[in-house]
Amino acid sequence: MSTASSTQALYLGAGDPTRRFTDYVPAWIDNLADDATVEGSMIDGAVQGREAVRNIVVTIRSIYERQEFNFAGPLGENQWLEDYIATFHGGVPIGCIVLVTRNAEGNTQSVVASYRPRSSVMLLSRLLGQKFAGLPYGNQFDQSGADYPRLVDSSH
Repeated sequence: MSTASSTQALYLGAGDPTRRFTDYVPAWIDNLADDATVEGSMIDGAVQGREAVRNIVVTIRSIYERQEFNFAGPLGENQWLEDYIATFHGGVPIGCIVLVTRNAEGNTQSVVASYRPRSSVMLLSRLLGQKFAGLPYGNQFDQSGADYPRLVDSSH
């Protein structure tokens, strides 16, 4: 059994770096349904609409300083799975699992993103809340303005 002091979280870059790839661009973003939705651990509720979903995904990617994919590929007949790690805001690490579901026409219908760790999720949500202030979905991101602390290594 592993202990917290000897285990490195995967979002910190643990695992086999030779399996990662950085040149991946998600094709599903160019095939969004008109009523596509995005939801995830940094959004309260879900956001609906092709342009809103595209704006959120493209903005998140633009905030990243570095992004490396561990996996991107089909999951069954109508789903796509992505597993990646990234850094943002001066090196803050974040990990994400994305599940994309296509509708009967083959368009991206839903995007669900699960981020970790909590401190990075809160900071990224706050940054997105600032970027999307004034937009109809801006208040679904953190609007507290709190200055969350940088990630601390708890193994020491």
